[in-house]
Amino acid sequence: MSDPKSVALPDRLAIDPDSPYHDADLLQRGIGIRFKGAEKTNVEEYCVSEGWIRVAAGTARDRKGKPLLLKLRGPVEPYLKDDAEEG
Repeated sequence: MSDPKSVALPDRLAIDPDSPYHDADLLQRGIGIRFKGAEKTNVEEYCVSEGWIRVAAGTARDRKGKPLLLKLRGPVEPYLKDDAEEG
């Protein structure tokens, strides 16, 4: 078996369960995002290879009740929060 701490993070991940990029097991472990060098806590989806994150646009909702999202472009660095706390 592989070491659970050596999990390779996916290029793209979303917190929306309806998205094909959703991974509940990985999200439960805790993912942190650094965007342009700053820690972000409100990221709904990210893509490392394309260099963007999606964040909620305030409290606005679409007609299905999901938050409206803004795409912000820049360097994205995902990491496991477990690893960050240890070292």
